[in-house]
Amino acid sequence: MAAPDSRTLADQAFERLQTAIVKGDIRAGEKISEAELSSKFGFGRGPLREALHRLEGRGLIVRKAHSGARVVALTFEELIELYEVRESLEGMAIRLASERMSQEEIDDLKRLMDIHAEQIKEEKGLAYYQKEGDFDFHFRIISGSKNRKLSNMLTGELYHLLRLYRYRLSTFSGRPEKAFHEHWRIIEALEERDGDLAELLMRRHISAARNNLIKKYRDGELQL
Repeated sequence: MAAPDSRTLADQAFERLQTAIVKGDIRAGEKISEAELSSKFGFGRGPLREALHRLEGRGLIVRKAHSGARVVALTFEELIELYEVRESLEGMAIRLASERMSQEEIDDLKRLMDIHAEQIKEEKGLAYYQKEGDFDFHFRIISGSKNRKLSNMLTGELYHLLRLYRYRLSTFSGRPEKAFHEHWRIIEALEERDGDLAELLMRRHISAARNNLIKKYRDGELQL
């Protein structure tokens, strides 16, 4: 018998809506209709409104005068700027993590990668979806830096905005396996305590994602 779900209805609504936004089931720029969401997901107005308020706090939903609430939508230029910031800060995070993560933490990260491998296999190599927090490779690295200021910068609004686009970019042909392989190379450098190599690999990894984004956008394959 499955264990009962101990989360509140608001928690459940928040997680389902956030996943739907990240996966693009609720698209960037789409207007939020409480009636439609309540009907689609089966949540009452109270839990739904609390969930929407939390999503607004994460910057995933924005409210504008006379137009109501919508899913956030970034311009191409804004997204590129986020990736540039991310490349620099996550390069710093992996360098610090190579000095500060325990072997136990690294072993746990490797076990997480085994789970990711199974997920990619289940998706037939067509997507690489990582849940937020400890289920996310990048979140683990950021936490492993053990620098609270850096973690706050990388796991706040920046983190949640980027998740919207990380998933969409992971669904392009060949990218899931390539990203997964890049993650493993970063872990190898991390385990060897080679901060220089780990930072180089992380920067290359994020730069590759940014360049892929630019190409897909310019080719008309990615709509923001």
